[in-house]
Amino acid sequence: MVRIAYLDCLSGISGDMTLGALVDAGVEFEKIRAGIDSLGLAGVQLVATEVKRKGFRGTHVTVEHQPEHAHRHLHHIVEIIDRSQMTGPQKDLAKRIFTKLGEAEAKVHGSTLRKVHFHEVGAIDSIVDICGAAIGWDLLGVDRIVCSPVPTGRGFVEIAHGRCSIPAPATAELLTGIPLAESYVNCELTTPTGAAIVATMVDSFGPLPSMKVDRIGYGAGTRDMAEQANLLRLFVGETTECLASDQIWVLETNLDDISGEVIGHCTTKLLEAGALDVYTTAIQMKKNRPGVTITVLCYAPLVDKAERILFRETTTLGVRRWPASRHKLERKAHTVQTQWGPVEGKLGWIVGEEPNFSPEFESCSRIATAQNVPLRQVYEAAQQAFVNPPASP
Repeated sequence: MVRIAYLDCLSGISGDMTLGALVDAGVEFEKIRAGIDSLGLAGVQLVATEVKRKGFRGTHVTVEHQPEHAHRHLHHIVEIIDRSQMTGPQKDLAKRIFTKLGEAEAKVHGSTLRKVHFHEVGAIDSIVDICGAAIGWDLLGVDRIVCSPVPTGRGFVEIAHGRCSIPAPATAELLTGIPLAESYVNCELTTPTGAAIVATMVDSFGPLPSMKVDRIGYGAGTRDMAEQANLLRLFVGETTECLASDQIWVLETNLDDISGEVIGHCTTKLLEAGALDVYTTAIQMKKNRPGVTITVLCYAPLVDKAERILFRETTTLGVRRWPASRHKLERKAHTVQTQWGPVEGKLGWIVGEEPNFSPEFESCSRIATAQNVPLRQVYEAAQQAFVNPPASP
């Protein structure tokens, strides 16, 4: 069984909503509060209360503290985290969330990660929200996190740099490549803190996955909106599905008036741009013309660039596109030692089962050429080296 969490972000996501959902789903509040107390932030009090939003109950977690005007750098926040009594994994997760946030802030302000100032997100309540979320997720103990498309809201928000349209610049940067959901609510639904949590932790995006739900937590936002319940729902349960999954985009176009050389050049350009895969299919088009379909598989951030390449490099007048969910093996790079030297490849496995090893063609080809041996012999030796690795000297 794989433990899974699903974030239903109908009304967006923020740090306090995340904390509230975790507590409402059964994470022990006193353990989160103890971790926050160990940060050594004077006068900080974490409070959880049951509230109603648009008639539905939920848990709202607030951070009570004296007003402050500190603008911290990342290293200041890292020092606060490092001297706390949070566990190693909790500290690591909190620092990864803050680093993701810092990278976004640095980019939108044309600064560097070390020099960028944390304004709103460097305040005490944001430090507590992120550290509390790191503690809570660690205590929840799930293997995979899936999230719905994220609404940002619309309108304007006042930040330290003045009036900005929603999503705020750092939020927009953090949500790059993440599916967004349309919303007609005139307020900020997703904050930079919420976006940083999603961007750092979520494994895949899409609808509620196949799972047996054990519990549901409701994390309430501060505002009670007229349009809908300002709640973040957290589903926690188990799934027998052991395959990893993610979302990609499929782009397709049909061509019947272009040479094979141009098609080959276009596919090369697409792969160089970062497409996951590009392939062609022979088809029959109108007036009995033989044609070809070019299909591109890529992640969301590459869609626009891939379309531009197709329009620029071919004669197409239109490109079809749609999102697709896919299952995939867990994978990581791996190197084996053969009698001719190291061969690089990949391990692929289903959770709970033994991995398979696939040698990389380029690595095998280099050895076959250098040693003047058949390519298949190198492949076989690499597979054997994985099954029976040589003894360490």
